[in-house]
Amino acid sequence: MLEKKVETFNMNRVIEDFEEMSRNADQVQIQTLKDILLKNHSAIYLKNFGINGTTTAPEAFKALVPLVTDFELEPYIQRMVDGDTSPILTGRPVPAISLSSGTSQGRPKFVPFTDELMENTIQLFRTAFAFRNREFPIDDNGRALQFIFSSRQYTSTGGVPVGTATTNVYRNPNFKAGMRSIQSLCCSPDEVIFSPDVHQALYCHLLSGILFRDQVQYVFASFAHGLVHAFRTFEQVWEEIVADIKEGVLTSRITVPSVRSAMSKLLRPNPELADMIRTKCLSLSNWYGLIPALFPNAKYVYGIMTGSMEPYVKKLRHYAGELPLVSHDYGSSEGWIAANVTPRLSPEEATFAVVPNLGYFEFLPVSETEKEPVGLTDVKIGEEYEVVITNYAGLYRYKLGDVVRIIGFYNKTPQLKFICRRNLILSINIDKNTERDLQLSVESAAKRLSEEKIEVIDFSSHVDVTTEPGHYVIFWEVSGETEGDVLQDCCNCLDKGFIDAGYMSSRKCKTIGALELRVVERGTFRKVQEHFLGLGSSAGQFKMPRCVKPSNGKVLKILCENAVSRFFSTAFD
Repeated sequence: MLEKKVETFNMNRVIEDFEEMSRNADQVQIQTLKDILLKNHSAIYLKNFGINGTTTAPEAFKALVPLVTDFELEPYIQRMVDGDTSPILTGRPVPAISLSSGTSQGRPKFVPFTDELMENTIQLFRTAFAFRNREFPIDDNGRALQFIFSSRQYTSTGGVPVGTATTNVYRNPNFKAGMRSIQSLCCSPDEVIFSPDVHQALYCHLLSGILFRDQVQYVFASFAHGLVHAFRTFEQVWEEIVADIKEGVLTSRITVPSVRSAMSKLLRPNPELADMIRTKCLSLSNWYGLIPALFPNAKYVYGIMTGSMEPYVKKLRHYAGELPLVSHDYGSSEGWIAANVTPRLSPEEATFAVVPNLGYFEFLPVSETEKEPVGLTDVKIGEEYEVVITNYAGLYRYKLGDVVRIIGFYNKTPQLKFICRRNLILSINIDKNTERDLQLSVESAAKRLSEEKIEVIDFSSHVDVTTEPGHYVIFWEVSGETEGDVLQDCCNCLDKGFIDAGYMSSRKCKTIGALELRVVERGTFRKVQEHFLGLGSSAGQFKMPRCVKPSNGKVLKILCENAVSRFFSTAFD
């Protein structure tokens, strides 16, 4: 049934369908909740709260079912992982379990993955592509250079397939058909996408893209971090890639037999292309405009560039030159929520329109005065909310932990901007600093560093309460060496960059100690990424943890052991 839906693609029809759905967002929400509850009416979880096949009205549902987090659902999901096939959260046994990236809590969490979530994924991709293709039309023979990686999928002791959300999507038989229908043929062979070695896969993605350079219409990775990492890697391996193309023989660094075989079929000796790429690379000034230099017919660069990905946008813009940066859509391991229907907006201005039939959505006000969640069409422009989702995969009134701001409405469905993860807060005393506050502080301090022609490659933070009083620790990896007084200035800027009233007053009265800046060795944050990949996270799904909790001991150890210099703020002395 699903494959029939994705055989053809009609851009105007897809846009019209979304227009109609968004005009009737309130009614679509009521029907979506009804569908979810009827489909899962036999679920033990729902029955425990008195929900049966006749309970489908939103008010009755909200009166009976409580707001929950992953903590409350963990025992139910663990039963599913262990092989219990009774209707626990869903009416039918789930075909797979997704693993979150694990960067927030130091460990991945399990999330049910169902056929409906796969169908939602394809619907959202088609909707977003329709609006994107209307603004940036690609040719019929266009390809996408996609830095996508499918990590290993394993079978739990209970016999359930477990993998990251991206892995479950990529391994689904309907994925390739869905992508083909929206003209997104990947440059790389499947063997590269499913390679067990992500470093070899990245090299081959780059090589494949150059082999199809004239057909590449856009460049994609799930996250801006992945795009920046890919082209930073290219800076290091480009001469090897040029040699492969010139000789038509794959480098010995590629040792995975299936990947080596697939790539060897693409390679033929091509001295002309090799010379062209060499000339292009040597002509660039500090690699500015690398992407359009390599891919002359690319129309845009695409990936998640909001929230925790914002720090990478500046570097990505450097690589992209004049090419537009288009923000990917808004979702999580738990499911998709909203599509980018205004793709010409810059990453800094990007908003996302909620797709009303992907789930039943509530919005919990962040303000201290209001605590009751409101419905999709009842949100107020300018207000911030935590997203609450009920979906087909057994999540009911589930607090996602994401804070969004309502920017406006697209017809009747809200357009929102991702602000931060609610649970990533630096706090010691009465201070409350979010991931966004940390990001703004780092951006402010990085300006001082940029005066020395040096950039912050990556960063994270930690609250150190082993000393009295406790203090913030900021970890930086920087692109070059500089004088200690410059880094001391940066440390002071970081401290003053936290403008939360609780933090500033606590610093002035010394109930929070001086902020500490620790500069780590080059490659340290790569080690952090390797740690999470070892836990089963996908390279394409990885997000750098911005606040390292005590429970994340291994990551904290990596950062501390690789620190090469330390500075303490004198901003409040």
